[in-house]
Order: sequence, then C-alpha cells, then structure tokens
Amino acid sequence: QLQASGGGLVQTGGSLKLSCAASGRIFSSHVMGWFRQAPGREREYVAAIRWGTKRTYYSDAVKGRFTISGSNAENTVYLQMDSLKPEDTAVYYCARSPKGLSNMAFEYDSWGQGTLVTVSS
Repeated sequence: QLQASGGGLVQTGGSLKLSCAASGRIFSSHVMGWFRQAPGREREYVAAIRWGTKRTYYSDAVKGRFTISGSNAENTVYLQMDSLKPEDTAVYYCARSPKGLSNMAFEYDSWGQGTLVTVSS
C-alpha cells in the first residue's frame, strides 16, 4: 500500500516536496514512479526511479525542475518540485512497477491515493 502526501497550494516559481510511503517492502527490482492527472486530461508520467540502483528518469515536461529520490531506510519515495508552473497543477500519484522501467500507467500495479498540487499564477 502506498500513501502519498505533501501536496498543497503554491505560487508560480515555488517549491513543494511530495512523499510516498510504502507499507510493504520496496524491492530492488521495483521501479517507483510519479504520475499526475490534471482535470479533463489523461494520467501523465512524471518521473521514475529504479529502486535498486536509484537511477532516475524524467518526462521532458519536468526535467531540470523536479527531482525524484528514494530512501531505503524510510521505505519512501520523494518528488522535489521546484520552479513550479501553473501547468503543473494536478493530482499527483505515486505508483510501483514490478515489471521494470516504464512510463505507461498500466505497467504499475500499486497506486497511492493521490495528492493535489495547485500552482497559482
């Protein structure tokens, strides 16, 4: 089970840090990802991290502004979001893929409940 938190209201250019705590162990073979869904739009891939190597991957929309990281000790994955823009407004979801790296939501089998990020202009 995944529990996401850390969303809120922030001004353009501001920062937020999202957390996703896993109740079960995250194995080194897992990939943890963040997705987002804005009103009226499809769920969109944001970033992913290979848990064993901690290698990270980003969508072009957030590269250079967002940083995904993970803590083995805390069994938690983070998403540091800087230089936020109004178009980053969405519900953000964390998810786990047991199948390896993917930017496709259907490859992820466990999802958190989502946390709302609102960026005001």
